[in-house]
Amino acid sequence: MEKFNSFVVSEKSMHKESLVQKRLQELEEKGKTIIAAKFSHVVNTRTGRSVDYVSFANVKGWGTSVVSLLRQAFGEHSAHCQQFEALFASFAGQLSSFKIIFAVFMAAKEDYEGGYIFSLRGLVKAEVLTDALEQADELLKAGYQTPACVLTGVSLEIAIKELATRASIPVSRLDRMNADLCKAGTYNIAKQQQITAWAALRNKAAHGEWDAYSADDVKDMLAGVQRFLADYL
Repeated sequence: MEKFNSFVVSEKSMHKESLVQKRLQELEEKGKTIIAAKFSHVVNTRTGRSVDYVSFANVKGWGTSVVSLLRQAFGEHSAHCQQFEALFASFAGQLSSFKIIFAVFMAAKEDYEGGYIFSLRGLVKAEVLTDALEQADELLKAGYQTPACVLTGVSLEIAIKELATRASIPVSRLDRMNADLCKAGTYNIAKQQQITAWAALRNKAAHGEWDAYSADDVKDMLAGVQRFLADYL
């Protein structure tokens, strides 16, 4: 039951992507503010040549936040993260250097928002959900058909939310996303009706209607959701 409870709580991670996008936008604005606050130092009094600088402290704070975010969004071994960290580590205060660092950040932001790492994020979700369904299978074999059914249903809903995000469909109620995905051609009406049936079974389990379904019903649902993840994620 401890594994079941911890996974249900992890459904909150579905909000992560929107939070990442929000933070990317905030860091873009902060970076532009740093550039706008540039100042000059005369480096040659004879010729009067000057060099533009930006606040070292502000850049260090900004860059530390960017590194943390890029590691979450892309992974610490990604090209985006490694290139940014290398440039950030050698930053000495000049505006020209910061503009290069900022350009790398903007490239990462555009790639994230453009969906060019969608396949990677989808694979990660698929792996997590596969693990959850394996836990559901263990619960079912141990005779805990109700938590197995609820966990399978939660996994299905998370998968539907992922598919909706990929199809630029607003994340909302399961039945609405299911209908919209069918209309968008992600899957056919037969699959839509099957998902509706699975969702109804999950709701019965969640509301304690234990006489409304059997262990075999949960077993069939688990097998079906596993196939659904394999086909669509």
